[in-house]
Amino acid sequence: MKDRFERHKQPWTASEIDKLHTLAKKGMALKAIAKALTRSEESVKTRAKADGLSIAKLH
Repeated sequence: MKDRFERHKQPWTASEIDKLHTLAKKGMALKAIAKALTRSEESVKTRAKADGLSIAKLH
């Protein structure tokens, strides 16, 4: 868990945003998207909300 916040407050790159949109459209879970982008779930959730994306919530 040591490397978890290494990217703290890093700006989103265009490729990360594209990947976020692609994964969200595929219906991937928040946790899986966060892991794929190596970002926190909170960061992914905030960015998705800002872009008007809905992310599947798996229970």
